Amino acid sequence: MWKRMLWGICLGLSVTAPCFAAAQDELGVAPSSAAKGADKGAPVINPGAIYVPLKPAFVVNYGGPGRLKYLKADISLRVGDAQSANSVRHHMPYIRNNLVMLFSAQTDESIGSQEGKEALRREALQEVRNVLLQEEGHEDVVDLYFNEFLINK
Repeated sequence: MWKRMLWGICLGLSVTAPCFAAAQDELGVAPSSAAKGADKGAPVINPGAIYVPLKPAFVVNYGGPGRLKYLKADISLRVGDAQSANSVRHHMPYIRNNLVMLFSAQTDESIGSQEGKEALRREALQEVRNVLLQEEGHEDVVDLYFNEFLINK
């Protein structure tokens, strides 16, 4: 009896494992029920959206001579496909350098308001796109997000 139960369990596992592996995507993750369309009321996640965090967070001094002022920005990029994500990762030192230069050139007036922070976000996005366009010939970065933005005046 014991051998038959063990054989049944092993047989069941060997049959289901290949089926599970076939249902996985290229990243090795099984699609969710929302992605399969099983639950029509659940939101469908865009499989093309990939988020690339720019770690570690940026910490720069800004504002020119005088009292030191600090800016901390934790940033993620949204890219359209895996190739773009790989391009961002490959050129990360260049991207980080240009963003550090951009952030350190800020003034209290330029980042003191919500509109100023939004303008800085757009400038940072354009800077990342410029690097990728120059190095890769494409600029497939959809958006740039501040996950955290702190200033110490």
